Amino acid sequence: MRALLAIVIGASLACAANAEPEKKPAAAADVLVLSDGDTLHGKFVNEIGGKVTFHTDSLGDVTLGWDKIKELHTTEKFGVLQQSATSKGKHAAANIPTGPVDVTDGKLTVNAEGAPASLPVAKAQFVMDDAELRKQVLSEPGFFAGWNGAATAGATVVSSTTNQYTFSGAVNMVRTVPVVPWLDPRNKTLFAFNESYGKITQPAYSYPATPPATGNVLVPAVVTKSSIFHAAGERDEYISPRVYALAQVAFDHNFAQELQLQQIYGGGFGWTVEKKPHEEFDLKGTMQYEKQQFIAGTGTANQDLIGSTFSASYLLSVKKVTFAQAVSYIPAYNMMSAYSANETDTVAFPAFKNFSFSLGTLDTYLNDAPFGASAANPPTKPNSFQFTMGLTYVIKSKY
Repeated sequence: MRALLAIVIGASLACAANAEPEKKPAAAADVLVLSDGDTLHGKFVNEIGGKVTFHTDSLGDVTLGWDKIKELHTTEKFGVLQQSATSKGKHAAANIPTGPVDVTDGKLTVNAEGAPASLPVAKAQFVMDDAELRKQVLSEPGFFAGWNGAATAGATVVSSTTNQYTFSGAVNMVRTVPVVPWLDPRNKTLFAFNESYGKITQPAYSYPATPPATGNVLVPAVVTKSSIFHAAGERDEYISPRVYALAQVAFDHNFAQELQLQQIYGGGFGWTVEKKPHEEFDLKGTMQYEKQQFIAGTGTANQDLIGSTFSASYLLSVKKVTFAQAVSYIPAYNMMSAYSANETDTVAFPAFKNFSFSLGTLDTYLNDAPFGASAANPPTKPNSFQFTMGLTYVIKSKY
């Protein structure tokens, strides 16, 4: 009997050990009642600009306008930012009531602790996770966070009767605060770098002299170099959602145009003419100081200029293909002949994950480029055109 009792007790303990742990009850689902009476149970995701996103296991994410919704009831807390509320300054936090949300007959109620808040759904600009909303509205990423952009590299190497190599690279970065597109920008920082360097070398060689001369004739090596460099930075501070004040700096070098270094320091205003999720068009104008330094021996004096930069930029993304264009005209008011212009065009095609294949052109015109003609050198052309192909890596912010 004792042995049988021990076996029964051991079996009971084993069954208890192997029994599945008791499952916690599932969290209560949010409820969405449509205007036609249909009811969805799932998870309220967010509301941005009048578009409500609701997730269900059977339908996935469903996006509807407030006019299609009769009722909405959430179990978790959400933050609400009204259209009339400011999202800047030390009092901005008070403009974001937090709590479970109920919507009935076009009226949204935030069941905040102690003081529920109500408003028409038409005035609820954003309804979303409270922590995310406060992070984007009230905080600002550190200087090294929040950057988006791309880095491109390409190379050509030829070894034959002549030796040739060309390297090109570009980095274009932008940091907009807030980093999310559904909030109006407060400021923007831009950085651009572009370099193309190449060299063609004809090695030295010798050949037998033509009689009556004797010995060998030595032909020295011939080296042809190309070097185009551009670096620029810009800071925008927004006065309104589409108008901003800006400060900019730019540095340019072009060996083919005998330009050792062109420096630009200026400030002005910009206007976002068109802004859509996949398209943006900006116009900018500045007043600036410009210094042109030419390669020694060209016979052209360095210039100190007062002028402007008038520019236009356009960005379009269609089915993962991105087209970017920038055009600028740079007059000098104290020396009208010392004007310049440039245009850049880039097309990027998706390749693999964050990598894409890109084609680009850079066309620059320098009206006061040194003439440069001599027995050893041809005359300098004021226009310089560059075509590049390369592999681009897209950099995306995780902020």
